[in-house]
Amino acid sequence: MWKILSGVVLGWSLGANDSANIFGTGVTTGTVKYRTAILLTAVFVLLGSLIDGPKCIKTLGEISRLQPLDAFSCALATAITMGFLTFLALPASTSQAIVGAIVGAGILSGTAEFSKLYKIVSCWVLTPIGGIIIAFSLHKVLGYLLDKTVTSMRQRNLIYTIGILVAGSYGAYSLGGNNVANVTGVYVGAGILSASMASLIGGLSIASGVLTYSKKVMMTVGKGIAPLDPFSGVIAVIAEALTLHIFTQIGVPVSSSQAIVGAVVGVGLVGDMRTVSHKMLARIAVGWLLTPISAGALTYLFLLLIT
Repeated sequence: MWKILSGVVLGWSLGANDSANIFGTGVTTGTVKYRTAILLTAVFVLLGSLIDGPKCIKTLGEISRLQPLDAFSCALATAITMGFLTFLALPASTSQAIVGAIVGAGILSGTAEFSKLYKIVSCWVLTPIGGIIIAFSLHKVLGYLLDKTVTSMRQRNLIYTIGILVAGSYGAYSLGGNNVANVTGVYVGAGILSASMASLIGGLSIASGVLTYSKKVMMTVGKGIAPLDPFSGVIAVIAEALTLHIFTQIGVPVSSSQAIVGAVVGVGLVGDMRTVSHKMLARIAVGWLLTPISAGALTYLFLLLIT
């Protein structure tokens, strides 16, 4: 069972990195306290992992037939990649990292199934686009309704607070349901864990990362892409959560980082596109490009050295 340790480390790094995508905007706008945010995220990530997690696990198993040692190496390479990007405060994609790692292992063993990648890659492309469209639409519609029905600033602040708590909890649930497959799905494909056990172990490891090392990336996402008011922060999180939930039902693990960046850009488009930090978006884009390549190369190197 020592082979699942790399998955536990990977789950920790995912929690540390991707929890920023859930409550980052709420914390940096002052709508919710950091401690409250991470506690809610940890609880709902675990619930999402247990209830919806198995839906995406099958997809990863179709990319390549993994042996137990392959699974360990894939998770380890992904964990190292994500840990490094977390250290750089870049919100990166664990989905892209684990797929890159699985493909790297598959290339070495000759079992990589590239035809299965089309569905996954197309969903990756659609993820930020979906975040932009949903956030832009919600901001327009809900903003109009709010302007027409609520005039008291006190009432608005209460709505913002309740909204970010509900939206963040839903976002955490969607994160767990969609991304737990990235953490322990390889062990199901290798026959080490059952889907339910993989969901439990993965959910707990993600929650541990949320609780211990999430603040740095949270501030990058909340402030580094575009300055958000409390209402925009709520809309961004709802859009990110809806995007993740949709792809979970399809059975494809996607990037919560791409979803939230798309959502933040979407609300930025409602106001002024010049408020969006193009420099930060460029840094994130570089991280997305390097993520699957780095994880795939590391996995290939690991397996080359130990087999």
